[in-house]
Amino acid sequence: MTTQTIYAPCSGLGQSAIAVIRLSGDQTGQVVSALLRGALPPSRQASLRRLCDPATGEEIDRGLVLWFPAPGSFTGEDMAELHLHGGRAVITRVLETLSRQPRIRLAEPGEFTRRAFENGKLDLTSAEGIADLVAAETEVQRAQALGQMEGALGKQYDSWRARLVSALAHMEAGIDFSDEDVPFGLTAGKFEDILCVQHEIIQHLDDNRGGERLREGICVAILGPPNVGKSSLLNALAQKDAAIVAATAGTTRDAIEVHLDLGGYPVTLVDTAGLRPTDNEVENEGVRRATEKASRADLKLLVVSPDVALKHCSEALRFCEGETLLLMNKADLLPDFPDFESRLKQQNQEIPESLSVSVKTGAGLRQLLECLESRFQAWFSQLSAETPSVTRHRHRDALQECHAALTRALTALGAGAVEKNNVLVAGDNYKQPATSAVEGHTVAIELVAEDLRLATRYLGRITGSVDVEDLLDVIFSDFCIGK
Repeated sequence: MTTQTIYAPCSGLGQSAIAVIRLSGDQTGQVVSALLRGALPPSRQASLRRLCDPATGEEIDRGLVLWFPAPGSFTGEDMAELHLHGGRAVITRVLETLSRQPRIRLAEPGEFTRRAFENGKLDLTSAEGIADLVAAETEVQRAQALGQMEGALGKQYDSWRARLVSALAHMEAGIDFSDEDVPFGLTAGKFEDILCVQHEIIQHLDDNRGGERLREGICVAILGPPNVGKSSLLNALAQKDAAIVAATAGTTRDAIEVHLDLGGYPVTLVDTAGLRPTDNEVENEGVRRATEKASRADLKLLVVSPDVALKHCSEALRFCEGETLLLMNKADLLPDFPDFESRLKQQNQEIPESLSVSVKTGAGLRQLLECLESRFQAWFSQLSAETPSVTRHRHRDALQECHAALTRALTALGAGAVEKNNVLVAGDNYKQPATSAVEGHTVAIELVAEDLRLATRYLGRITGSVDVEDLLDVIFSDFCIGK
């Protein structure tokens, strides 16, 4: 058990009606008893008590005290929570008093959750789900994080790992007892189980990065020539003056980002510099950054307008690769340029889906928002709590390594497997191997077993069951203090 007790405010330091200070560790009971100048309250019952400075006996505040003895607490250690009045002076005095107690220190970011993980109260994916739930800004982020926190993702990975461990045990039995009458290798059922796990991992990875995009936010880049109304569009969608608007070309020099909640989906809207040839070094750097943002964006809003030279609008259309929505802005000017759309289409054979809008009058903005929400819904329609998605790059990397190890193992088993749609499946000529030779193909049994062992290890690294000590500092450093 950890010997040093930790404490931290877990409700922020701003003025509020109630502030919560949390403690965890083997000195928690002794420290809280000293503050109360008496016995601890009954376990898991909120008790109204006076908190005093142990050194002077001076009363600091009156509040609710909750006591959670180990192991039945969030961290698995002795824990307590002090629910106090939320004034700065109260919080500061209590924290200063705690700092003077022996064998106790201020907690580091994420340390409470890290202790819960280290004490077996939750796995690493659930811990990451807690961090995501705290950081969630939209409804879909909240739902995804809650499912992960409650173990949906960890249960999936643990299930795959258990099936592979079972297959590995059968193979290792043949290795360990090769001089006895124990048949080598996998039964047909275990072989099929490995194939099934591999196929399920492929399906799990084939999610268009939906879970990661929801967690990180959907990047929507606004592109187009100067003076087509890109910054005005950003301000209209953000409903605030986030970007400077002027008739002078090149006003926007660097990317401006605004975070929005569109229909429950987290969106980072990026306004970029106008795309045009220029001799201005600073403006050229803005154009370079705009093109870089466009290459990484999940969706591009390509803006053109009839009062801008047609050649500049046509040149901008070369950025239409990938998910793109063409916006004909300044629709209120179209009567003055009746042939603008037809000429644009004549000069460009492939034009993406388009909408006409007028940021000045507000025409078409509602339709634009509905179009964006519809696209997002289509992208993430396959995501659900029942089929959790990959939410972090480290999960995806480990799953890809697991898939590669399974492919090597199945390939080494040889004639029993054939490739269909990029997936190894049991072939019609598969026979249960009784020796180390499969259909005339010599199998290095130990190498196959090692690949299966590696596959289970990669899955274990996701949930934290094996070999993750080097990851913990990185993962928990992103948490807030007190969580």
